[in-house]
Amino acid sequence: MPLLEPDPDALRPGTAREPAPDRVTDGSSGGTPEPLRGELTALLGADKVLWKISDLVRYASDASPYRFLPRVVLVPEDLDDVSAILSYAHGKGRDVVFRAAGTSLNGQAQGEDILVDVRRHWTGVEVLDDGARARIGPGTTVMRANATLARYGRLLGPDPASAIACTVGGVVANNASGMTAGTTRNSYRTLASLTFVLPGGTVVDTAGPAADEELARAEPELCAGLMELKAEIEADEELTARIRAKYTIKNTNGYRLDAFLDGATPVEILRGLMVGSEGTFGFISEVVFDTLPLDRHVSSALLFFPSLTAAAAAVPGFNEAGAIAVELMDGNTLRASVSVPGVPADWAALPRGTTALLVEFRAADEAGQEAFERAADAVVAGLDLVVPAASVTNAFTRDAGTIAGYWKARKAFVTAVGGSRPSGTTLITEDFAVPPARLADACEALLELQARHGFDAAVAGHAAHGNLHFLLAFDAAKPADVERYDAFMQEFCALVVDRFDGSLKAEHATGRNIAPFLEREWGPRATELMWRTKQVIDPAGVLAPRIVLDRDPRAHLRGLKTIPKVEAVADPCIECGFCEPTCPSEDLTTTPRQRIVLRREMMRQADGSPVEAGLLDAYGYDAVDTCAGDSTCKLACPVGIDTGAMMKGFRHRRHTPREERIAALTAKNFRVVEASARLAVGAADTVGGRVGDGPLQAVTRLARRAVRPDLVPEWLPQLPGAAARRLPSTTRVGASAVYYPACVNRIFAGPKEKQTPGLSLAEAVVAVSGRAGRPVWIPEDVAGTCCATIWHSKGYDAGNRIMANRIVEAAWGWTAGGTLPLVVDASSCTLGIAEEVVPYLSEDNRALHRELTVVDSLVWAAEELLPRLTVFRTAGSAVLHPTCSMEHLGDVGQLRALAEACAKEVVVPDDAGCCAFAGDRGMLHKELTDSATAKEAAEVDRRPYDAYLSANRMCEIGMERATGHPYRSALIELEHATRPTVR
Repeated sequence: MPLLEPDPDALRPGTAREPAPDRVTDGSSGGTPEPLRGELTALLGADKVLWKISDLVRYASDASPYRFLPRVVLVPEDLDDVSAILSYAHGKGRDVVFRAAGTSLNGQAQGEDILVDVRRHWTGVEVLDDGARARIGPGTTVMRANATLARYGRLLGPDPASAIACTVGGVVANNASGMTAGTTRNSYRTLASLTFVLPGGTVVDTAGPAADEELARAEPELCAGLMELKAEIEADEELTARIRAKYTIKNTNGYRLDAFLDGATPVEILRGLMVGSEGTFGFISEVVFDTLPLDRHVSSALLFFPSLTAAAAAVPGFNEAGAIAVELMDGNTLRASVSVPGVPADWAALPRGTTALLVEFRAADEAGQEAFERAADAVVAGLDLVVPAASVTNAFTRDAGTIAGYWKARKAFVTAVGGSRPSGTTLITEDFAVPPARLADACEALLELQARHGFDAAVAGHAAHGNLHFLLAFDAAKPADVERYDAFMQEFCALVVDRFDGSLKAEHATGRNIAPFLEREWGPRATELMWRTKQVIDPAGVLAPRIVLDRDPRAHLRGLKTIPKVEAVADPCIECGFCEPTCPSEDLTTTPRQRIVLRREMMRQADGSPVEAGLLDAYGYDAVDTCAGDSTCKLACPVGIDTGAMMKGFRHRRHTPREERIAALTAKNFRVVEASARLAVGAADTVGGRVGDGPLQAVTRLARRAVRPDLVPEWLPQLPGAAARRLPSTTRVGASAVYYPACVNRIFAGPKEKQTPGLSLAEAVVAVSGRAGRPVWIPEDVAGTCCATIWHSKGYDAGNRIMANRIVEAAWGWTAGGTLPLVVDASSCTLGIAEEVVPYLSEDNRALHRELTVVDSLVWAAEELLPRLTVFRTAGSAVLHPTCSMEHLGDVGQLRALAEACAKEVVVPDDAGCCAFAGDRGMLHKELTDSATAKEAAEVDRRPYDAYLSANRMCEIGMERATGHPYRSALIELEHATRPTVR
């Protein structure tokens, strides 16, 4: 064991607590039992079998109100692995559930036996027919697929609000639709073909010319059974009419019986049945979509009404005018959404009954847009709108930023409202549909029902399609609350079916909470046909039992999860999973959601239980050490939960008092530390140049094993040499700004490659600023100062406080009390000085900080320098790496602007994300950066570029390590492009 290995007990919850009724039992503390673990390891390999108790717990939760602990989690890489898993399950009589993003709201992604992660190795987008079609891996997010298709002016039909996280495979398996899909643009209507694996292991490609012949040979009984069911349904005219009528409105409850009417052959029937089957018929390994035009001429309005029923009554008019989306948000939704950045703060005081409609028109050209706007104005003229807050305009706009803000508020419905629920309550999300003409009546009835059962619920939905969503919060640990929820559900189902002849599930799929009510909607005849269909396709019942079909009338109450209170920063989390695709450690250890899920399970446990011990033992590395601390999870989370901040807090808790004193000492004496680091880097570079990098790597690895991997960095061949000891000479007289070279740029030199322009970053910034007539001044006493991120990222609070106050005091003096801007040449350092130091400042220094104007060098160059410069030469192409700090600062546009001035072609990879180098974390845990950059590097390496640009030295090192190409600051490239004479 390393000398300074932290004590796992330092993270033990310190609160007095009673064991929760739904806690993981002590018998599961050992993880996957034998022989199951050993057999699957022999079958697939150890790296594809997750068996520790921490693995099982982090996969036990999804975005739903349910929680089921799997016996084992498998991570297959290809179809051979999937077929092997299904064969094993058949032979051993086991159950299999497939899980992708885990954003489903009804427990579809949870299993009690074998859970199969089909996200990690199942991504990719292949554009076909110039964008008219796209072949997509099931683990690809909808947002990622649309990013690729946008270059061709196309997009997918389904557009769920969870597009940032939900995967294409899950969208098809649930027939999720979204704001604009309705009944004509969903997966069932826009799917060209798909490839899937049946429970028996047979692989079917519905586009194959001999698909039916091959299926008949492999699965003759299945084919015969499907054709028999088809004939039986078609012979029943009343049933046929009923099936057709059910799909005139949105409906995902039960299996798509219209597949028997629409398909002529077994393969065609299966193609339809797989849509919305929720993983109960097979594994969808690939889909081909017919894409839709991306109409870029958009006009939107957020219109406010005095009541929910008044808003609902206005919907038909906008439908007739051609609106592609009419979204409804009630008062609770609007008020809760103020937690979302960018939403007007005055919405918090909206009157209780206030309701808004988000109405959008999209056209292919200007003429079409103008026609839509005239039609919209005619509808608005006949409405009695209200202006309950100063920010309300009730006007259509073309401004992309305003429209994006409207949609951000709408898409945050589940998470924003759920995040504001009482602490400790479980969140239920329901959706249903009624004929659009009856939407107003349905709204009134729903509100009355909620009030009668004591639920202060929120309502939103796709009003254009008669599709409403609502939320219920209750304490699953209290039997009386569970019974109250059950009583509501019984009356709700009767209301939707008997009064409105609606769909109990419009787009969220049946799931565990509506499965017991399936027959209530469809009747015994159709429901029995669904059971028979399941028997024909999966006679052994291997796939996803109890998720679509369940005869237990109380199945919706089984497995409801309690929500124990955790650290305040994470307590509002509803486990939606929106954060996961942005997380650098997603494919290595844990995600932000999983870090919170694991912490909640610790809180469910009795203090000192075997399960708690197992979770704590893994949590240090899996959650704390391998968190990049970049806080991109905060950007993705609709309620701004910063799991990175929680992990930094845990790092602080693991520090001994001695470690804190040493960290504070380095902050006090950072001038010496900085000089020593520069000398060490230079010496190491010299040694490496003479004897190679091997000895340096060997020495640092030994030190890491002896001391602690999270304290001692590993030498990496990509590390550059030392920066020059002296910074460029500048003068304060006539300076337009104070230039603060970050300590990382005072320690490390730029890229070593010969093709890189010869100036250092500091020289480039000084030169290009002077060239633009906006000279900068570098203070002589910058040595020994830092943005404090070194200490902040590691949770060293005392050192962080020392340096945070030092840099603010120094900056206030340098800038003459804030009269000059402070230009910082590393985006992470800009973020540190501008925002992250504030909580650690004294009251006096907070006042000084408020007077500072901290400007990132990208913004300085794009807005102050570029308009005053002449570009003399451009590169042919440039690829960009926007850093996570740029995302926080909103500087990505400025990076692109600089690159577009310097290169004829500029590319931002679709898979660009945080590189996880995170200062020195890429040297402490290089496997984290390797994993975080894998997809972006693969995309970059598909073709050569003339320039590889970013704006943070450590991120540039991380990307060079990932791609083998020399990344450099965009400001160095700008200086080179605008230099009158090339040296």
